[in-house]
Amino acid sequence: MQTKRGYFITLEGCEGSGKSTQSEMLKKYLAEIGVNAVFTREPGGTPIAEKIRSIILDGNNGAMTDETEALLYAAARAQIVKEKILPLLCDGKVVVCDRYIDSSFAYQAYARGLSYDFIAEINSVAMKTCMPDLTIFFDITPEAAFRRKGGADADDRIEQSGIAFHNAVYRGYKSLAKKFPERIVEIDSEGDIDEIFSRVKIEIDKLLRR
Repeated sequence: MQTKRGYFITLEGCEGSGKSTQSEMLKKYLAEIGVNAVFTREPGGTPIAEKIRSIILDGNNGAMTDETEALLYAAARAQIVKEKILPLLCDGKVVVCDRYIDSSFAYQAYARGLSYDFIAEINSVAMKTCMPDLTIFFDITPEAAFRRKGGADADDRIEQSGIAFHNAVYRGYKSLAKKFPERIVEIDSEGDIDEIFSRVKIEIDKLLRR
């Protein structure tokens, strides 16, 4: 008997949007209800992709071009999809990934100014076979997010890109939510973390009942 393909869930948002906190709460919840889930992140999630991550985020790599950045993200994504995400989904697992393709659209297409089509093309190998069933966008403005987290991390090249850049990322996410309403769910993330998670659970439960 063929195993039913698992569900692919991605978590998106600007820096400091609360994704990591909500991911930990989701991990505990899925375990409690007996769902066999695997949590991972982008860029990273495999040894090769983690090495690519360290290059992307290294604060000393200020000379990196926007095109190089986008291609590195795509390379890391191709690795984790083939090595980890697809095999797990084919085995019937639920996979939850902290960031995925929408990050590339928001950060590289909308904020860096690279074309949407370019980002889609360089990610086509991964995207053709592995699009999310559900994407949760934690909606909080960069100003509010950085205020909550106490400012940008000094050693994170992306966080140090400036508030204008992060506002462009935010606008990109909002545009993507309008473009893909069948997949992307917006959740207001400026309130109490338990209230936020109650809304996350509603969306997760709807997906699992499909």
